[in-house]
Amino acid sequence: MKYFFLILLCSYTVFSFSQSQSFKISGIVKGDLNKMLLESATVYLERAKDSTLVTYTISDEKGDFILEGKTYDKELNLLISYVGYKTFKKSILINKEDINLGPINMLIDDNALDAVIVKSRAPITIKKDTLEFNVKSFKTKKDANVEDLLKQLPGVEVDETGKITVNGKEVNKILVNGKPFFGNDPTITTKNLTKDIIEKVQITDTKSKADAFAGKESDGENKTINLTIKKENNKGAFGRLAAGAGTDERYEFAGMFNYFDNDRRISVLSGGNNINSSGFSFGEIRKMFGGGNSMRFNGDGSFAIDGRSFGGGQGITTSRTSGINYADKIGEKTDVSGSYFFSGSQSENKSSTERENILSDTRYFTDSNSNSSNSTDSHRANTELEFKIDSTLYINIRPSFNYIKSENISLRDEASSDIDRVLINESTSSSYVENTAKNFSNNLSLTKRFGSKGSFFKLFFNNRNNITETDDFLDSETNIFGATPNDIIRRQFTDGENQSSDISTGITYRQPIKGKELSLDFNYSYNKNKQENIRSTFDFDTSKQDYNTFNKDLSTNFKYIDDNSTFGLGLSYRKDKLSTNVEADYILRTLENYDFLRPDLSIKRNFNNLQLSSRVRYRFSPKSSFRIGYRLRNTTPSLSQLQPFQDVSNPLNTVVGNPNLKTGSNHRVYANFNAFDFTKGTGFYGYLSSSFSNNQVVRKSIIDDNLIRKTTYENVSGNYNINSNLFYNKKIKVDSITTIKFGLGASLGLSKNINFNNDVKYSSKVRNIGPSFNMEFNIKDVLEIRPRYNLSFTKNVYDINTFEDRTFVYHRLNIGTAFYLPKNFEWRNDINYNYNPNIADGFQKSAWFWNATLAYSFMKDNATLTLKAYDLLNQNTNARRIATENYIQDSQSTVLQRYFMLSFSWKFNSLGKKGEVQDRGFHRF
Repeated sequence: MKYFFLILLCSYTVFSFSQSQSFKISGIVKGDLNKMLLESATVYLERAKDSTLVTYTISDEKGDFILEGKTYDKELNLLISYVGYKTFKKSILINKEDINLGPINMLIDDNALDAVIVKSRAPITIKKDTLEFNVKSFKTKKDANVEDLLKQLPGVEVDETGKITVNGKEVNKILVNGKPFFGNDPTITTKNLTKDIIEKVQITDTKSKADAFAGKESDGENKTINLTIKKENNKGAFGRLAAGAGTDERYEFAGMFNYFDNDRRISVLSGGNNINSSGFSFGEIRKMFGGGNSMRFNGDGSFAIDGRSFGGGQGITTSRTSGINYADKIGEKTDVSGSYFFSGSQSENKSSTERENILSDTRYFTDSNSNSSNSTDSHRANTELEFKIDSTLYINIRPSFNYIKSENISLRDEASSDIDRVLINESTSSSYVENTAKNFSNNLSLTKRFGSKGSFFKLFFNNRNNITETDDFLDSETNIFGATPNDIIRRQFTDGENQSSDISTGITYRQPIKGKELSLDFNYSYNKNKQENIRSTFDFDTSKQDYNTFNKDLSTNFKYIDDNSTFGLGLSYRKDKLSTNVEADYILRTLENYDFLRPDLSIKRNFNNLQLSSRVRYRFSPKSSFRIGYRLRNTTPSLSQLQPFQDVSNPLNTVVGNPNLKTGSNHRVYANFNAFDFTKGTGFYGYLSSSFSNNQVVRKSIIDDNLIRKTTYENVSGNYNINSNLFYNKKIKVDSITTIKFGLGASLGLSKNINFNNDVKYSSKVRNIGPSFNMEFNIKDVLEIRPRYNLSFTKNVYDINTFEDRTFVYHRLNIGTAFYLPKNFEWRNDINYNYNPNIADGFQKSAWFWNATLAYSFMKDNATLTLKAYDLLNQNTNARRIATENYIQDSQSTVLQRYFMLSFSWKFNSLGKKGEVQDRGFHRF
């Protein structure tokens, strides 16, 4: 490793001999006629010879501006842009460090009328709640995609998984010319679209289309990025094809074709691999699509990545994907879009687990091993129709259909022993499960605006229907030792069917009280969910060699009904820098459960609850804001927690509901402060949240001498959770090609959890501290180094003496590098080091994980040959420790290990006139 870092040091030294000139340019921006001081004018410097952006700033409330930096150029062009005024331009000689230009009078632009398109080369424009970046002003590498572009924008952060944040707020939607690009998966957009077809990047608060049409304010918790394509570049075809083969029979292939014809867009993609990627992998193909921005793992081994479903969340996975997307505009009033996506996978996984179970008066140990195989095929079709009948009426219809079929084969063995390691019970099982799920849903909304003061009426109607069919074959044996030995053998087939239908409808009416500043919202919604859950279990009849003996104890036939109505009022105020909102909802809910096999267990409960929320946001300036809020939410027990049915499907754990459970309540108070000077690259973000719960539903288990559990549910009060995050970052511009970014952060948490352990009520307090540091060293077009370090301290303290307090420490180091020399070569490294000293003996406590790619571009940068090394040191591991109030668990499973792969990719682009991408450096607003 020391030679690797020596190479980095030498690379920097080579480029550190030239001398640069420091400068500080200041002035005051004024209007020409009334000499009004102009706030938020964009002031920027460009190189005289090629118009490359050097630095920029925004004038303050007094019209003052200061530009600071270093440059090798002797002369730079100063430009000032402001809506309604002609762009000011002046040549500046960089012959001294301090240059004061004094007052600068901007001339009125007589052509800046509403009907005239105004063009500007300003790198950034502020329009109320929208930040707009001119793409040409931000230099990237030749083969840059949208993700590479976003990383250059001030205030925008993109992590190693592709997750995007803007000033600490997560981006949950990316649009292209105001429309989704291949559904709502941001990574497909950022990894596939190239920078050279984009004209502007616009960043706003996320709203639904209906809320945006109505003019309703956003809660500001998420951001939306809209990429606008130049009109002259919005016609033609572009895409990429790639394939790779490697050692250990590893392979990957993927391709995407896009055809744009102004409002009409057609996209087709396909891919496959056996390297644990969701159809898209890192390296050249990862640039295209991405994958892993958001993950969800399910108990049956299936998982979803960025909303796409696959089988086998761990182990070695082979996947394949394909899809098509279509969007168009019919006439002046109708937009239509539709997509179909197929994903399939097969996975193999072996795992081992060691768990130390903590009881109030003793401990016991459980060791388990499993071997599973899973295959999943998923089909998803979505359509959206938008009708803008006129300037006041908007209708949105979104039907969708999903079909998923999966097969799972699992072998598992488990053994439990007491504190002296004497075996108490053991079990083995093998199962084959086949699932088929069908889902149809349709969402319809109608929005009507009245007058010019913000009044509107919104009606929505949603319905969803699901059918899931299951064939489950199980062979198991459970041996119980001790004073009352028992041997439980099961050979069964279960035919399961779950049907559910959900209907919801509601209305919102806004009545302005004082113009658009103060308004009152009236809300009503109704929802009815009905489920039918049938599980028919049959024991194997050895005489007839068939599953024909009905087992009532292991069978169910339930019908659930959740019927609720919500009445709400909301008061909103918004003016200039201050916005606030207060909402109150009263919920009438009825839960019913019909047990057709055991009619005496049927229940019906009524729950009436009040919910409150309020939030205040104050913008000190376009660079800083403060937000504080309060929320009261109620959690109604689920019908499965309420029904007194005894679930004995697990011989070692009988679960029974509690029909006397109460409604839980949660009070949450949160605040955050955000200050980011995007012209200097300096920012601070702070967040504090605290929540307090009453009548929270928790599990309550009683464990006998044979370590067999009987579990029910109880209400507890007094749980709380307090957490905060602080982050500071700064950008230092060493000279015109060298920059250093660094960030310091810390997460702090304190929580109290009240629970039961073997019928003993107790509480635990968890304290955690997580300092972090990251840095980025960049020599433009030469070198990038990105180290990141996280340290985590966690301490669990219990209020009963029989529980031993626990302390955990976890270290993680990541180093990312990129070299761009010699010309057309790109060498990237992603190095991770994990150290967990708390892991039990027999599990891997630490590991270096090093991925490397060497890429060569040719054919005018349209083709790339890549050599990829995955897990170069062959130390990849997923060993981890989980600590809760009741147990400490160490686990490890199959992981993908070292392989080498050679890949080839080719991109094509005929957008623009005669197949050439236009780049005039203007944007419209």
